Amino acid sequence: MLALTLILIPLIGSLVLLLLKGSSVGSSKNTALVVSLATLAVAIYAFTTFSTQTTIGVKYSWMKDLNINFHVSIDGISLLLVLLTAFLVPLIIASTFKHTYKNHASFYALILLAETALMGVFMARDIFLFYFFYEAALIPVYFIAAIWGGKDAPRITFKMFVYTIFGSLFMLVALVYLYMKGASAEIDQLATTAKLLSPNAQNLLFWAFFIAFAIKMPVLPFHTWQPDAYSESPTPATMLLSGLLSKMGVYGLIRIMLPFAPVGVANWGQFGMVLSIIGLIYGSIIAIQQNNIKRLIAYSSFAHMGLMAAGVLSGNINGIQGALLQMVAHGVNAVGLFFIVKIIYDRTGTRDLTALGGITQKTPALSIYFMIIMLGSVALPLTNGFVGEFLLLKGVYDKNAWLGGFAGLTIILGAVYMLRLMQRSMFGESNDITAKFKDVSGSEVAVLLPIAAVVLIMGLFPNVFLKITEPAVNSILQMMK
Repeated sequence: MLALTLILIPLIGSLVLLLLKGSSVGSSKNTALVVSLATLAVAIYAFTTFSTQTTIGVKYSWMKDLNINFHVSIDGISLLLVLLTAFLVPLIIASTFKHTYKNHASFYALILLAETALMGVFMARDIFLFYFFYEAALIPVYFIAAIWGGKDAPRITFKMFVYTIFGSLFMLVALVYLYMKGASAEIDQLATTAKLLSPNAQNLLFWAFFIAFAIKMPVLPFHTWQPDAYSESPTPATMLLSGLLSKMGVYGLIRIMLPFAPVGVANWGQFGMVLSIIGLIYGSIIAIQQNNIKRLIAYSSFAHMGLMAAGVLSGNINGIQGALLQMVAHGVNAVGLFFIVKIIYDRTGTRDLTALGGITQKTPALSIYFMIIMLGSVALPLTNGFVGEFLLLKGVYDKNAWLGGFAGLTIILGAVYMLRLMQRSMFGESNDITAKFKDVSGSEVAVLLPIAAVVLIMGLFPNVFLKITEPAVNSILQMMK
């Protein structure tokens, strides 16, 4: 019942918030935080009691005549992303405590609804249940971004919505085709069915899934919605998009595309890797040129997703394991960085890098947190980004040495734009804008301290996570043979 509980807690919490629309802002915030912490407690229990020899899940008949089931289950791959979701959502909620949003009950209810759908995506074992949650996750984030975002948010978020729905139609057609061929909606059973398909059919499946998931991540050339959406959305929506929703795309590549189109991956995977690595380099170069710090981190996120996609498409254990570890690391780091951008904006009223400087003179605590998270983002050894990035580069190199070499540019380029961000904003002389900058408050430390701790813990003990995911990754690789 653990898997079902992880879906029901945030779902019930969101419904309670919608029923308490007349409650105070504090009540809405506290209710959402308590619900998300309860979900985190269940996720931690699942993590500490998890065994690769047993399955955590439930299966109920949903549409019996069509052989479609409500089937959710947790393996090592799911567990890592369930834990990431449960860890980040309370931090995203806590990050809003200094801000009052209109229609606050609806705002927090939508965050919990997004968490509900994300949990469903990462645990679904029926393709139509997966599709339902995959689409459902976008809806609350769309409304958060459109209603509480900047003046251009409705137009920009609608573009994001159209992009992702367009991609999802490709996936839906592919899933229906597989279902018609196999007369089952179970992911494991359909992987067996997929092996019997012709090479041409698998090539088409590859492109259907790749387009759908590449848009969600995003990967070049399907990224044009992302920088504006990240910039114009309120920070909680940006955190959800970058920290969690983008991970649905990588997860879909691993859970759906690899076992359902192994021949397509063999035929077209390297082309997808080329697109991903071009995007990685392009995103990094654009990030170096950005003065808007929120857009800088948006392009940084785009670059990181390109490396993860390339690792998955390498189709080997190092690439996939690296992508899984990097999903968690990037999710944690992205939320931390976007929160620091929010802190800077709240105190200065600007995101212009050229207008900042000298902040570290006033903020020793913020400077330390910023440094730790930044070092994780550039994959310094002993931080959370190092092992995942190393495995990703090794996976890409093992597939194609030239692509591995170009992918390695991420180490240099990532260091350039992140160090530029740190140096221009935190060091140098203070000015009229930054002279009265105050250090982090207690509520802000409550967000930054857990993030900084995870950056270091994952860097010191990566094998804890790799051992959990390895059997499930090997199972997917076996399906591809």
